[in-house]
Amino acid sequence: MFRICKEFHFSASHQLTHLPADHQCARLHGHNYVVMVELAAPTLNADGFVRDYHELAALKHYIDSQFDHRHLNDVFPGPSTAEAMALHFYDWCAARWPETAAVRVSETPKTWAEYRP
Repeated sequence: MFRICKEFHFSASHQLTHLPADHQCARLHGHNYVVMVELAAPTLNADGFVRDYHELAALKHYIDSQFDHRHLNDVFPGPSTAEAMALHFYDWCAARWPETAAVRVSETPKTWAEYRP
């Protein structure tokens, strides 16, 4: 299986209001997010790619226009946890690129959440 990955970065604030008031994530805070999409295919296309990286620019445009420097509670459907965002971005990517295998979302350099069907 051939696999490719590409990272996308954005900054945003959020607040997990469903958590107890003394939980640190219940307070308004922000992250420098990293979204990594992974595509996989058993064979390469005629150009020798799983998919041309240039085609993934659509995800950058989506992230930049909808999420970058925004308050996620105002623009994200559902709780803005890294897990929920991984599923959201996976669904968005899979609808465009059938080779989508997984999406990872990082809120900090040491933490990742991943959705992989």
